[in-house]
Amino acid sequence: MKSILKLNKGRMSKRLIVFVMAIMLVPLTGMAQKNIFEKYSDSPDVTYVNIKPKMFQMIAKVGVDTSDPEAKAFMDMVKSITSFRTIVTDNKSISADISKWVKSHSSSLEELMEVKDDGTEVKFYVKEGKDEDHVKELLIFVNGVDKAMKGKGVEINGETRNIETVVVSFTGDIDLNEISKLTEKMNIPAGEHLNKK
Repeated sequence: MKSILKLNKGRMSKRLIVFVMAIMLVPLTGMAQKNIFEKYSDSPDVTYVNIKPKMFQMIAKVGVDTSDPEAKAFMDMVKSITSFRTIVTDNKSISADISKWVKSHSSSLEELMEVKDDGTEVKFYVKEGKDEDHVKELLIFVNGVDKAMKGKGVEINGETRNIETVVVSFTGDIDLNEISKLTEKMNIPAGEHLNKK
């Protein structure tokens, strides 16, 4: 009887250890999929941009006529951005990983719009803000850029590069009526579609 109890205790402790380890690993697997921007920020196969809030505040102050209501609304929107991050890549495996991350991350967002044209896919996702014109997060995902460019590539830092995937994330108190102006000024692919929302 004692040997059966010892055997059961041994099995129970092994199961407990496996269970505890599984629980400890869950956050790590979640983190791996959680932040694609941090994952690829140092990769030589991507162009990574991370603009801090202070930079947006500086941009908002440069040459803006605050007596013009439209300029003031744009300036206020720019000041309200708390995060801007983007990844641009032509690496197929990184593109596939980004697509997987977008699919996972977008489950907590609402799809605003989808555009498919000649092998290129553009999706806009938002997290609801204080009213219907404002969002807390805007995620833009563009896949198949190279098809739209017909293999001609895009010039980045004086070098012509093919682009397969672009993912852009804005967070803050974002006015959707103003964001298209910002994406246009920053030359973000597919940003012009926001005018049509």
